[in-house]
Amino acid sequence: MPPAEGGSPVQRPLLIPVLTCTTALLLTACGGDAQAKDTHNPSAPRGVTAQASSATSVHVMWERATDDTGVSAYEVFRAGTRVKSVPAATHMTDIEGLTPSTPYTFTVRALDGAGNASPHSLAVPATTLAPAVADSRPPTPPGSATGRVRGAREVTLAWGRSRDDQAVTVYDIYQADSRIHTVPGTATTARVTGLRPGTVYTFTIRARDAADNSSPDSAPVDLTTTPAPGAAPNTAPTGLVATARKGSVDLHWTPPDTGAPVEEHQLFLNGKLATTIVWGTQPPPGRATYTFTVTDPPGTRYSVKLRAKLPDGNWGDFSAQRTVVVGS
Repeated sequence: MPPAEGGSPVQRPLLIPVLTCTTALLLTACGGDAQAKDTHNPSAPRGVTAQASSATSVHVMWERATDDTGVSAYEVFRAGTRVKSVPAATHMTDIEGLTPSTPYTFTVRALDGAGNASPHSLAVPATTLAPAVADSRPPTPPGSATGRVRGAREVTLAWGRSRDDQAVTVYDIYQADSRIHTVPGTATTARVTGLRPGTVYTFTIRARDAADNSSPDSAPVDLTTTPAPGAAPNTAPTGLVATARKGSVDLHWTPPDTGAPVEEHQLFLNGKLATTIVWGTQPPPGRATYTFTVTDPPGTRYSVKLRAKLPDGNWGDFSAQRTVVVGS
């Protein structure tokens, strides 16, 4: 081999096909992606329900499927035709644009990241409601909402029936202003699963009629799931009360007991950090108060929650959430 300038020999690359692993056989031998190929199908979703919520829509729900590497999405089928795809974190959806007074069947299947599809779930029937009469009057709010913790990941809710000039067709359960569950209008209880241990949740219920008019919220129900074994105590502010006034919202709450004065709180408005509340002097004992100005027009809806800065410098758990509507 002739030397290059400077006297060092030139090292020419050796073209050895076996090192490129270009064939299916060599891919396996070289430990390539073929060994990591996922061919395992997810399990079929269970607990599928379909509930007509209006003359043109059906609400489909299901329990999470399992997979060796993780479910990436769910597909909803109507009479064998795919009509909706949703991400893995979603376990319910509304199928809209249907024909009034018409029977339908629905199935759900799960997909993983490799594109493997589960078997279809059991088919569930639902018949859309009769065409809605001209109706613009919403139902009354559900009454006497209560809840009970059923361990670290589950709660049950109950409420009093709403009234409507036509009929209540469904009740929608909301957590932090997001709908998470729907039950028939004949039901006055619901079971909510898949929660996190040691976490404060705020639930409200709304009634809905065949014309899709929704009632105002029920009174909020605050529930804290059972902590995981060995978990640190919950550090959420408690007793949050939010009162809307003309151009402002008043807040009252009890800071968490951290063994030291809580000097800062973060205020979240509609899920986003709005401001940090810092006491200029020693924090007041007992209940804390704060008023913030709002400039949006009357009727604007706000959701509010807080968390405290702990003595170690970390931010604690979130309080229950409160919803207020700015008045005129």
